[in-house]
This record gives sequence, structure tokens and C-alpha cells, in this order.
Amino acid sequence: QVSPGLRTPRLPVWLCSLSGRHSVLFGTDSQLLSDWKAERIFHLYFYSGQQEQTQTAHLTIDTHSHHWEEAQREGPCSPGRRRPALEMAIRTKWAGATVSWNGTDPLF
Repeated sequence: QVSPGLRTPRLPVWLCSLSGRHSVLFGTDSQLLSDWKAERIFHLYFYSGQQEQTQTAHLTIDTHSHHWEEAQREGPCSPGRRRPALEMAIRTKWAGATVSWNGTDPLF
């Protein structure tokens, strides 16, 4: 029998399989589960358990950013246009969101 805590989590948690590797993406704000207004700017944490990741990545998600603001920072041919698989996975839930890695090198 599945515990009620697993059926209805108190905090948002996503198990991810990115590029064949398993990882976890989680938040510490329970409002993300019940209040859509909390989805404006919020923080998520990512941990892959891989040797190259020495600490949990702290991400800031902005769901109301404007795509043209990002376009001004990088040219269309810039090598920085390539996006990590984690950002693309986050955008399946929050289309058009920008992801700030807060000083952590993005994990590809």
C-alpha cells in the first residue's frame, strides 16, 4: 500500500530521467502545489547524484519573463543558445519560462 505522503506530496518533487541519468528536481515552497500565483518567480533545486555535481543546483524560475529580453543577451548563432535538458524539461511544465542557474554552471 502506498503511503498518503507519496500519493499527495507536501512539497513539489519531480523525478527526472535526463539523457539517461536519473535525478530529482524539487521545491521547498508548498504553495507551488496549490496556488497558481506562486508560479510567478520561484526556486527549485536539482540534484543528479553524479560525480561531477558537487552541490545541489539552486534554480530561479521566472514564468513571466519575455522572450525578447533573453534574445538581446545572446545572438542567434551564439554557442550559449544551446539549452540544458533540465531547462527544456522545466519548460514542459512552464512554457516560455527563463531559468537562472544562480552562478552554478548549467548541467548538460
